[in-house]
Amino acid sequence: MYKVYPYWFRAQFVPVWATSTQDALELMKSSVQGERNDELFYDQLIKLAPNQEQVEVITAIRNDERGHNQMFRQMYRELTGHEVTGNSNEAPEKVDSYIAGLQKAFQGELSAVEKYRKIWFGLPYGIYKDTLYGIILDEQKHAAKYDNLLLQNLTVKQ
Repeated sequence: MYKVYPYWFRAQFVPVWATSTQDALELMKSSVQGERNDELFYDQLIKLAPNQEQVEVITAIRNDERGHNQMFRQMYRELTGHEVTGNSNEAPEKVDSYIAGLQKAFQGELSAVEKYRKIWFGLPYGIYKDTLYGIILDEQKHAAKYDNLLLQNLTVKQ
């Protein structure tokens, strides 16, 4: 029979996507602007939504992104002793159509999950990892909601 060892006996194992703490902090810093750009993009998408139900879904996602921005700022400040300064001069991408915007939002949420997973592996155990895990779950939930909105808007009404 196999003997199961506690995780501390396997401490030499390093996942292939392991991230250094410094790399995680740089990714976290860039995530502040990413969350802000998402918020501005979703503001545009809200204006194109065909009904109040879809407005409410996207508004809730946008509000989550605002919270993520604040959490990233606070974690970065607590881990480094510095504020995230400077904003990108990069304007948020213009939304040309509602469907194209939903598709871009869906892909963006999935990309955020990948980025945040890298950050997660570079953080110390405890509240920061737990907080980031919550953000990752939110991003996955957002992707599912955008997928559902795409389905609603691409379904041919009979």
